[in-house]
Amino acid sequence: MTPSQTTGRCTLVGAGPGDPELLTLKALKAIEAATVLLVDDLVSDAILALAPPGARVVYVGKRGGCRSTAQADIEALMVEAVRAGETVVRLKGGDPFIFGRGGEEVQHLRAIGIEPQVVNGITAGLAGITALGAPLTHRRHAQGVIFITGHNQPASDATDWPLLGATARDARLTLVIYMGIASCAHIQQGLLAALPAHTPAAVIQHASLPHQRHAVTTLGALQETIEREGLASPSVIVIGDVVRGVTAVAQGATA
Repeated sequence: MTPSQTTGRCTLVGAGPGDPELLTLKALKAIEAATVLLVDDLVSDAILALAPPGARVVYVGKRGGCRSTAQADIEALMVEAVRAGETVVRLKGGDPFIFGRGGEEVQHLRAIGIEPQVVNGITAGLAGITALGAPLTHRRHAQGVIFITGHNQPASDATDWPLLGATARDARLTLVIYMGIASCAHIQQGLLAALPAHTPAAVIQHASLPHQRHAVTTLGALQETIEREGLASPSVIVIGDVVRGVTAVAQGATA
């Protein structure tokens, strides 16, 4: 199929961390124009409420550690809808190109002659720490930031957490770990090979939503804190001296 034969169109939209007020104007316009939305689990009901009344909503849940629609099936649904002349919005939590598999979907669509648009969204790693009043970078504490997944693709090389910790230490970088709750004990052990136990850390669950929960702790007490506070996915873990900037007004913080 060539691009000229395509009657519909497809837009990958970042829904952000969940608060509809954090959507971009471009994302809102795309959602309001959609005739069909293929929606991830982490997209909030408040955002789905912005879709037109007649739009078809198809849930294609993608959440680490849970049963999900196969990626190949999602891509097939996207193609089928575009070829049927639909205005398709692939609505993804956070940003499509930050651990959202948006790159795979764009690559697949382009390979068969469909050129999608991509609308960025605020990623949870930024929204989470911002909700606590702290930055990801601060010239006194961090010269950069690393976004990394704690959930490796099957058969891929495991992350070298001691090496990553040493890099963060030597280059003064903030670590933002997505999908790291299930493997937190392993991550913690690896990072402690290079970073001191007193390194500040924060865990933010359901960033930006009314039911957001979080804990502020240290790297040495990270796993213990997660278990004690009952924190679970979806959460982001932020490690580094920037966590010292968490404001006293942030609710639910632990020492």
